[in-house]
Amino acid sequence: MTLKADTRFMALALSLGKRGEGAVWPNPAVGCVIVQGDRIVGRGWTKPGGRPHAETEALRQAGTAAKGSTAYVTLEPCAHTGKTPPCAQALIDAQVARVVIACTDTDPRVSGQGIAQLKSAGITVEVGLAEAQARADHAGFFSKVDHGRPLVTLKLASSFDGRIATASGESQWITASPARRLVHAMRARHDAVMVGGGTARKDDPSLNIRDLGLTRQPARIVISRHLDLPLGGKLAQTAAQTPLLLCHARTADPQLVKTWRDIGATLIPCATHAGQIDPQDLLENLGTHGLTRIFCEGGGGLAATLLKAGLVDRLVGFTAGVTIGSDGIPSIGPLGIRHLPNAPRFKLQSTQAIGPDVLHIWVRS
Repeated sequence: MTLKADTRFMALALSLGKRGEGAVWPNPAVGCVIVQGDRIVGRGWTKPGGRPHAETEALRQAGTAAKGSTAYVTLEPCAHTGKTPPCAQALIDAQVARVVIACTDTDPRVSGQGIAQLKSAGITVEVGLAEAQARADHAGFFSKVDHGRPLVTLKLASSFDGRIATASGESQWITASPARRLVHAMRARHDAVMVGGGTARKDDPSLNIRDLGLTRQPARIVISRHLDLPLGGKLAQTAAQTPLLLCHARTADPQLVKTWRDIGATLIPCATHAGQIDPQDLLENLGTHGLTRIFCEGGGGLAATLLKAGLVDRLVGFTAGVTIGSDGIPSIGPLGIRHLPNAPRFKLQSTQAIGPDVLHIWVRS
């Protein structure tokens, strides 16, 4: 197989893996392509809930044509028995001749062991093709494994001068419908959508995906120290149908904890610091619940808390060509920065016109 062909088939595997983003946590969204000669005989990606795995799906499709084939996998095949048998053994049993792996797995149950099993069975293994893209795609999974917390994307939709509402609180709509539709598509590629309690009380949001024809919904996370959220609101009304995780102080009213639990919410007590929920403990708790990718949509206080703690991995900004002025509500609360070198900095990844607005994506430097 030529490098050009290898690159093409790995690119397909990566695109297949993306189909699972937001639906497979706590597992990684892996893609796999099996090629016999120059013909694709099997394709697979991690299915909702994290199983079946990509490799077993592709092998099932390939059947006996997998014997002597090349398998392209975006992440090192698992080597341990969990709720499913190890994928490395499945590749061995199918008598695959060669496995091309984009990147190794940092999970200690797998790291290097999947590759070792394949090699010991006489299979040719090559690692590192399209590694940078694969590591970017699996960044949420790696964040949970390596740091015990999910990857955090902070989304801000604001005026040209960084305001999310007028002085009176009017905010609908600063950005146009194409940007709002794209936000729903971004929600679909994350495990959960997160907001602060103030946003939940003020906006009564559903935090769901609409108008995209999708039946699966992301989990909803609300950070509310006292659990003083409207019991008659949309989140409460849908808690039994779509996962709702309420992160609260350990001192929250036990009766409110019971009430929310009884209507279907998952209650997550968190440590507090200086009168606020500790953001590091918050994210570690969410990691323990299996979440790998969180899409944070505000408000300004929560955004500031995460930024100050250095816990924002990506910034997604939608900027509209409208100015509101300094009396408007800023998109990010006070950060207490006195010296510019102390300000959080991000590196521009991409920029794009979305209807009349501008989308800009930044990654942590």
